[in-house]
Amino acid sequence: MKYGYVRISTVGQKQGNSIEEQTKAILSRYPDCEIIVEVCSGAKERPLFNELLSKCKKDDTIVVTKLDRFCRTTKEGLEYIDDLRKKGVNIHILNMGLIEDTPMGKLIVTTLLAIAEFERDIIAERTQNGKAIARTKPGFKDGRPEIEVPNFERVFKKTQEGELSVREAILKLGISRSKWYRLCQRA
Repeated sequence: MKYGYVRISTVGQKQGNSIEEQTKAILSRYPDCEIIVEVCSGAKERPLFNELLSKCKKDDTIVVTKLDRFCRTTKEGLEYIDDLRKKGVNIHILNMGLIEDTPMGKLIVTTLLAIAEFERDIIAERTQNGKAIARTKPGFKDGRPEIEVPNFERVFKKTQEGELSVREAILKLGISRSKWYRLCQRA
């Protein structure tokens, strides 16, 4: 059996790694492949991926578009590959090729996994440095920017006057209860 594993971190995944693009790339190479789609951060648990690993047997093939869809760290990648190869499962990473169970294949995979992990670490470091610099600037606010809620004052006034309940106000504005109370504290 051939399994195509498609993973995105967020529903609005950037161009190039979307569900559709990954699925299309896998199916163009393996049209009879069963596609497994998972939406989760690679740093978190991946229940569908773990289920796939446990159900694979000899001569099955797991297909992913890129190495970062398969694993996050060198250690994790080597463990997955070792476990799967012991079971006789093939691993095909489309932008790299079939993972070979040879000394040279292991060297190539280990090197590529280490480079991918290094790249992620560098990106994380740059992000933290950028945040640290931004925090020194006047007016910087950490987190997401505050979203304006049009008509809040008018609706808030109606709740104060007893014309609307809080529930009705929340529904009218299309905001959460916690957002409502945060806005009320500022009003």
